[in-house]
Amino acid sequence: MVMGINAKIAAISYLNTVPFIYGIRHEGSLCADILFAPPSQNVQHFIAGKADLALIPAAVAPTLKDAEIITDYCIGASGKVRTVVVVGNTPIKQVKRVLLDPHSKTSIQLCGYLAKHKWHIEPEWVELEEYQQLDHLAEGEAALIIGDKVFDYEGKLKYCYDLALEWREVTKLPFAFAVWVARKGVPYEITDELQRALTFGVEHIWEAVSESNYMGSDNGITAYDYLTRNIDFILDEEKHKALKKFWDAGIRIVPRSY
Repeated sequence: MVMGINAKIAAISYLNTVPFIYGIRHEGSLCADILFAPPSQNVQHFIAGKADLALIPAAVAPTLKDAEIITDYCIGASGKVRTVVVVGNTPIKQVKRVLLDPHSKTSIQLCGYLAKHKWHIEPEWVELEEYQQLDHLAEGEAALIIGDKVFDYEGKLKYCYDLALEWREVTKLPFAFAVWVARKGVPYEITDELQRALTFGVEHIWEAVSESNYMGSDNGITAYDYLTRNIDFILDEEKHKALKKFWDAGIRIVPRSY
């Protein structure tokens, strides 16, 4: 009889993590206590000691002194990601104010990088308080939105800039939005089991969707298409190179309250 390995895991509650969660629940000997939250809150759970393993915004990883990046997996994209976008009714080069979804620090800093290195704008950065603000964007305003909520706004505003695609155009590199980290000192048996579980999940995406709440009226086809066409789960050498470039840029965007 295989004994279970107890692990406290902080995971992101979006469609793009469905394969990871499926693998953790169905493969290996991890007995995982999974705490679900938006990306930025996962960091706080990890810092507070509520989790020993966490999927966190990549922008934050270098600042966590008690953590190390683990596994060969991430939430990344090699082209269009669909769920990290800047939208509005004004062309991006004419934007004066950007409302920022506070749920992902990586996306905020990536938006700042693109503003400087691709769009060549210096907008006012303001925190997005609620998604209803998207229905009343003024001339010269745009909004950064992330996660599953983006699907509800596809095609509803005149302009949409996919941040992974914009990054690719300016750097010729893919991107990793979130990475797995472990608290230093966590036994290798636990991180090895996580690697095994994530591999299983990524190799069984259709089964993961079928078991999730994302089947929808099309029996999961839209969710499966997104996970296999837009999300790149492999944290390869190119994504490590992209993250180093991103971290070395030193972008620090701090939005003010609206």
